[in-house]
Amino acid sequence: MARILIIDDSPTETFRFKEILEKNGFETIEASNGADGVTMAKAELPDLILMDVVMPGVNGFQATRQITRASETQHIPVIIVSTKDQATDRLWGKRQGAKDYLVKPVEEKQLIEVIQQHLNT
Repeated sequence: MARILIIDDSPTETFRFKEILEKNGFETIEASNGADGVTMAKAELPDLILMDVVMPGVNGFQATRQITRASETQHIPVIIVSTKDQATDRLWGKRQGAKDYLVKPVEEKQLIEVIQQHLNT
């Protein structure tokens, strides 16, 4: 069973993702900000990370960059899931090392398809 780290400062979003993922057979772990997310990614080595962008302190772009550039975590696919919907945000997210970029609110079917796609590569 794949373990997915949810990094999001919104308890509502975290709960929603957790519910969708567990219903679809994934194990979840969570962090409520970017700094904790980076620490948890290094400690837990999840199979995939769902990353919010707008968070206090270390934002999702910074956390993604730290995770995708660190030797111990660079193999973990990061999918940004954000309300930021500009082309520049998508481009910047990919430049930080994100494998994909989804816009909230994301449909369950789309979320699971994208996760499966990156777990199987």
